[in-house]
Amino acid sequence: MNGFDQMNALGKEKEPFLFLINFDKTDVRVYPLKELIDSEEINYNFMGLTNHEPTKTNHQAIEFSSKSISYETYLTQFNQVKTELQKGNTYLLNLTCPSSVQCNLSLPEIYHQSQARFKAYVKDEFVFFSPERFVEIQQNTIRTFPMKGTIDANLVDAEQRIMTDEKERAEHNTIVDLLRNDISQVGTNTRVERYRFIDKITTNQGDLLQISSEICADLKPKWEEQIGSILDQLTPAGSICGAPKQKTCEIIREIEPYERDFYTGVCGIFTGDSLYSGVMIRFIEQTTNGLVFKSGGGIHNLSKPEDEYNEMIQKVYLPFS
Repeated sequence: MNGFDQMNALGKEKEPFLFLINFDKTDVRVYPLKELIDSEEINYNFMGLTNHEPTKTNHQAIEFSSKSISYETYLTQFNQVKTELQKGNTYLLNLTCPSSVQCNLSLPEIYHQSQARFKAYVKDEFVFFSPERFVEIQQNTIRTFPMKGTIDANLVDAEQRIMTDEKERAEHNTIVDLLRNDISQVGTNTRVERYRFIDKITTNQGDLLQISSEICADLKPKWEEQIGSILDQLTPAGSICGAPKQKTCEIIREIEPYERDFYTGVCGIFTGDSLYSGVMIRFIEQTTNGLVFKSGGGIHNLSKPEDEYNEMIQKVYLPFS
């Protein structure tokens, strides 16, 4: 039984579970929540739902540094994306890159001190602290919250600048259209409930503003019995690949010279009657060569390489207040 079938089976029994789906959907992990009580292998906190007691904050001075790929290397990949855009093979592509990081905190310490809607630590593998919701299902209504558009909150008129930026608007519109189409494949009466609202993200390097929208649709009763099939249909998340989804994913695999693995995958929790899920961004992986922080951003016809490179670096942070 694959992971998605396992979710369907647990959903039919209304058995609460946690799931992790990697970007390529080649590794789908499903854990009944009763097996994660006091687990040393996985710690999680998804929208306040957690398997551990709060840990006291360590007030030691945080030492955190990063080394990203060179601008020249990034520009080569950016130009490859631009070529695909000019050919019409993609309209928006989320280009991601690895940065090596050093920190005086362990991955579990980073997990416990981080503040995010969705965060998890998987022993000896990775930690993530994501602000981005994917889909929520409550009372036969499915909602998704595409997040696209980031700016330094400390810039003068930051909110007005990002809300009126033509490139940011076009990029966000593309993702809203993609997610509206995705949701319509699993539900009916699809509609945009909220369009381009701002979230503030607190980091160890200052605040960021990020733009989201809210799209929802109606599901048939007993959707729990198809919960895995619904997630299979909707993944990978449109906001971290692009449009059109299938072709853009093919281009990503050709251009990005590394494996995303669980970065930009989807995580979530089924409570027995509701589903809450997020996109695994803001992601630090443990490798044989040290810690690697994976980050990126959407490339559009109006994108400028310098801006996109700086945004990729700006997203390498710890969400500590």
